[in-house]
Amino acid sequence: MRFVVTGTDTDIGKTVFAAGLAGMIGARYWKPVQAGEPGDSETVAELAGVEIVPEAYRLKLAASPHQAAADEGVTIDPDSLNPPDGALVIEGAGGLMVPLTRDTLFIDVFARWRLPVILCAATRLGTINHTLLSLEAIRARDIPLHGVAFIGDANEESESIIVEKGRVKRLGRLPPIEPLVRGRLSGVFAKTFTLSDFA
Repeated sequence: MRFVVTGTDTDIGKTVFAAGLAGMIGARYWKPVQAGEPGDSETVAELAGVEIVPEAYRLKLAASPHQAAADEGVTIDPDSLNPPDGALVIEGAGGLMVPLTRDTLFIDVFARWRLPVILCAATRLGTINHTLLSLEAIRARDIPLHGVAFIGDANEESESIIVEKGRVKRLGRLPPIEPLVRGRLSGVFAKTFTLSDFA
């Protein structure tokens, strides 16, 4: 089982989803490029207790990877980003169109990998447009699409129209979790997502 977890935007909860998924399927977690501190790898390790594959690039500035790299005088080589073997949950940075360099977007790397993508979509206002555009971008590049995972409070109308118009499988919805701790995340994730959907 190997999945790429991406989102319709930044700060929508895809790291928490990735942690829950890695814990559920017993996979390692890899964030190829981390821009900003603290890193998402630490969050996933704390929430899921899974093995973490070190980042290929770890940058301090909380910005687009191409900007964070330039700030440190680092050159990101997208061709060097190759997923390790075995069960793996890979998390991108921000949304699909985030630039790794001035010439390469994250979605270009996803297209090269040909691994199934899970699109995380917030349930807040604006999600219909963002999600449908993201689905079109994925399909335009013939990237395998595993499904959509919603994150946030229930919004049945938005979720249903996205599934209908986007012709995409609804994997489930991860609600807000308070307090957000390891045991609570795994319990909520098991209730809101089905293991067989990721087999």
